[in-house]
Amino acid sequence: MTCEPDRDAVSGAPGIGEVLEELFALLEHRRREMPEGSYTAKLLAGPQDKLLKKVGEEASEVIIAGRDRDCDQLRYEIGDLVYHLLVLMVREGLTLDDLAVELRSRRR
Repeated sequence: MTCEPDRDAVSGAPGIGEVLEELFALLEHRRREMPEGSYTAKLLAGPQDKLLKKVGEEASEVIIAGRDRDCDQLRYEIGDLVYHLLVLMVREGLTLDDLAVELRSRRR
């Protein structure tokens, strides 16, 4: 399977770094403000096990979409997994810079 990029969606789209930084800032805002009815706020304030279970569920859905060679579903599920991983990072006090340092340290 080789997923073809959606040329219409890609042209003029912001880079992944910009998108991750905006999302991370929004998640940190949710943590500070804890708006009522916010799914993110519920994940941040609720039991850690609930968030960890959600990360596991999303990872399983990525695996299934990859196995099924469904590019659209795979893209969608990866989005869900990344979102939940970022929520976990915010909850535990990690930053995107922490992640960048870790990833860079693995380059050889």
